[in-house]
Amino acid sequence: MARILLLFLSAACLHTGNSSGYRRVNDFGVNQPAVLSGVQSGSIEIPFSFYFPWELANDRSMSIAWIWKYFHGEVIYNSTQPFLHEHFKGRLIMNWTQGQTSGVLRILNLKENDQARYFSRVFLRTTEGMKSWQSIPGTQLIIHALNTTMGSPSIIPSAVPTAGLEDKRGQRNPSLLNLGVMVGMVLAKVVVIIPLYGWMIFLWWKQRPAE
Repeated sequence: MARILLLFLSAACLHTGNSSGYRRVNDFGVNQPAVLSGVQSGSIEIPFSFYFPWELANDRSMSIAWIWKYFHGEVIYNSTQPFLHEHFKGRLIMNWTQGQTSGVLRILNLKENDQARYFSRVFLRTTEGMKSWQSIPGTQLIIHALNTTMGSPSIIPSAVPTAGLEDKRGQRNPSLLNLGVMVGMVLAKVVVIIPLYGWMIFLWWKQRPAE
């Protein structure tokens, strides 16, 4: 069980790549997330940070570049020139300030062919000369298609009411049926009582004494 737990912990560390918890192997390096995912037409932020042991030559001794697809791929951004790849015109924002050792590359209006690996490269002018290095694994960006199709329910407007009407055909309202029974009973009583009262009045009239 202990070995299995160690394997899971090792896999988790590898998945995070050069994250904030990355163990420093050298005195200099670049940290980036191993994998990020975004949606077409959306945006994504790729954070990065770097560290080094040297003393800078002056206050403006840092510059950052971004490369995509391969370790020695095309440069898509360079803070020194400045330079921006044609593919990312109007879609790339670099949130980094001179002197800082961390920043964020933001890509807007993501496209399907933005899916690639991105590497940040650092250039330093130090008291020992120029130094440069970049992230080795980089960040794999995965782009998901935007699903705009939504299934609409099948509706048959006449189905439900028609079935209701068919079920009620030939059926009488119970309240109306009860009212009819009550009226019939009253009429039956009236038919019986009126002749009886008439006969009693006739007998009374016959038996009264003559004046």
